[in-house]
Amino acid sequence: MRGTLRIGEWIVDPVADQLSRDGTVLRVEARTMRLLLCLADRAGQVVSIDELLNEVWAGVIVTPDSVYQAVTSLRRLLGDDPKQPAYIATVPRRGYRLIASVETSPDKAVLPVETPAPVASPAKPAPLKVPKQGRGALLGAALALGVILLLCGAISAYWLLRDHPTAQAARGARSIAVLPFLDLTDKMSEEPFADGMTEELIDKLSKFPGMQVSAPTSSFYYKDKQVPVADIAKSLGVAYVLDGSVRKSGDTLRISARLVRAGDGFVVWSATYDRPLGDKLKVQDEIASEAAKAMTPVIR
Repeated sequence: MRGTLRIGEWIVDPVADQLSRDGTVLRVEARTMRLLLCLADRAGQVVSIDELLNEVWAGVIVTPDSVYQAVTSLRRLLGDDPKQPAYIATVPRRGYRLIASVETSPDKAVLPVETPAPVASPAKPAPLKVPKQGRGALLGAALALGVILLLCGAISAYWLLRDHPTAQAARGARSIAVLPFLDLTDKMSEEPFADGMTEELIDKLSKFPGMQVSAPTSSFYYKDKQVPVADIAKSLGVAYVLDGSVRKSGDTLRISARLVRAGDGFVVWSATYDRPLGDKLKVQDEIASEAAKAMTPVIR
């Protein structure tokens, strides 16, 4: 079993899927941890997008966008600046390279646990004697109290379960959550545009008859959080999850989107849209309309 690693200033525990530094402990999603370990195994070397897809996403059909998004999320966890990286450097048109120092350490030793000495049990008090004529009344009162508590519990559970999405089965096949789009531009300066893209898609999808769409406040709760799609879908009570990214090359914006079916984790629809960098509100509206119309027939 792989032991802990020190990568730069971080202690990496692959077994617990955790990063720690100066008393701060961060939980890492399993696939993100595999990405970090893959880069650490070849520290100082360039690891291509295809290699990362084959090793980290083995057996899963995804696009290179999954790598871009995962690297962006990993950089945020590590506190790394893509413009002046201390951990992960982008090698244009080739891949990524871990530039931080990597030190291995053996698995953590398990310390023996001392068995505490037995403690003498205190003397039990003598049982309280109840007159025979009062026992029936006490038994009746206890039964009545038990029935009342059961009724109160049932009523409380009903009201809690009625509106709580995590306690319900999925609200239906035509239910979707749109996660905040990632800003993958070089300077990471298009976050407002990415957030606006997310809100536009929520608005467009919610106008289709029979479509149930999670509210923006619920979706944006997961911004910058490493949570598996299946867990997000279960928490929000939806059957599909839509995510995407925004990139920029010169005067062109590229917006990528993908629709994931929560039941099996497969990508059932994806698309990429290129638009000239101009009226961003118009671009958001156009792409949201096109994407909503294209993906809606897939959601059954």
